Amino acid sequence: MVPGRLPFDPIEEARRQWVAHGWDDAADGMAAVTSVMRAEQIFLARVDEVLRPFKLTFARYEALMLLSFSREGSLPLGKVGQRLQVHPTSVTNTIDRLEAQGFARRVPHPTDRRTTLAEITDAGRSVAEEATKAVNAGVFTATGLTPGDQAELSRLLRKLRRSAGDF
Repeated sequence: MVPGRLPFDPIEEARRQWVAHGWDDAADGMAAVTSVMRAEQIFLARVDEVLRPFKLTFARYEALMLLSFSREGSLPLGKVGQRLQVHPTSVTNTIDRLEAQGFARRVPHPTDRRTTLAEITDAGRSVAEEATKAVNAGVFTATGLTPGDQAELSRLLRKLRRSAGDF
């Protein structure tokens, strides 16, 4: 047995306790929310482990990928925040760190003096490509779910995100 591994599913046990305490109407929701939160912890730990050799966090990796997918390799800082759905302070911190690593730089917008662009560097493109190979192999193709399960999970979570006003 792996240290820390339980011989039972603690979320299912919590669900059983919810029912036993008369909270039947909330038991399935509690189990679903808690399961999603635990799954997030599992995936973040895996992603952190895979990205560690590249000296990237998932936030910095996401920003690099966003910039690499953009037509010009650059985006206004505000647009980076919108697309990544994070607070402007988080964008500032992320780009600061990517700049310190030589993976991105800030450049003035060519037509709008009020706007600053985040631009991926050649080193940033290179590390993003290598990190993506690692994340694809170590996380995205190794979820523990079948392709059909992954599609169904994505569909259900998209429905949840839409109902929450995420998009």
